[in-house]
Amino acid sequence: MRTATSKKEVPKVVPQAEWLTARKELLRKEKEFTRLRDELSRQRRELPWEKVEKQYVFEGVDGKEALADLFGGRSQLIVYHFMFGPDWEQGCPSCSFLADHFDGSVVHLAARDVRLVAVSRAPLAQIEAFQKRMSWRFKWVSSYGNDFNRDYHVSFTKDEIAKGEVYYNYHLEKFPSEEAPGVTVLYKDAAGDIFHTYSTYGRGLDILVGAYNWLDLAPKGRDEEGLAHTMAWVRHHDRYDKGYVVDAKQPYVQPAIVDSGCCSGEHGKHS
Repeated sequence: MRTATSKKEVPKVVPQAEWLTARKELLRKEKEFTRLRDELSRQRRELPWEKVEKQYVFEGVDGKEALADLFGGRSQLIVYHFMFGPDWEQGCPSCSFLADHFDGSVVHLAARDVRLVAVSRAPLAQIEAFQKRMSWRFKWVSSYGNDFNRDYHVSFTKDEIAKGEVYYNYHLEKFPSEEAPGVTVLYKDAAGDIFHTYSTYGRGLDILVGAYNWLDLAPKGRDEEGLAHTMAWVRHHDRYDKGYVVDAKQPYVQPAIVDSGCCSGEHGKHS
């Protein structure tokens, strides 16, 4: 792979005893981080909940499904908002990078009373075609025609984009697409009432990218310094080849529009 990221200085080479001293000091900090993460996780679980009063109907492989149906018999539901607009020809490469980690987790999450579902505004036929291409098996439904993505602040109108800032990640900011990534967590009690317990966006999703955690262990790390768009190096997993080159100046570009008028009724987009 050729990349335009900046070169880093190689750390000094030292005798084993000196290396071990430095490693133990870093271990002390790693343990502090682990304890802090445990505390943040505890505080996350103690956040207040809000009841979901609105009714949402999705399109899945088995037909229409209400939000309650997406739980699949579990009491906890994690929704990944996958950037795939109604008129896009394919899903976002960055979301695809994250989704490559889903299938191996689904069975383990189910054993802990959690269902993981992806939701996109693309029509179901487009989702199914792309999912088949990527060889994914996780549950993925279409929110085309309902307000779910808008209500959880991951889809924006053209007018909002034109104003220069959208409400994303709990504040107004510039965003290059009409679709954004995020995770929404929901709980369903024995009476069937549904509650919104947590949502996270942007770099709050980093922890879900297993490949990033591996890269963080490697000498070069994520090697993303100098990239105009952090994930400019990412491709769909079937699009890496020997001629793969990273353009450090390439900004985020949402997937191309489908050459069809089939989705002209309710636009919204992207990665």
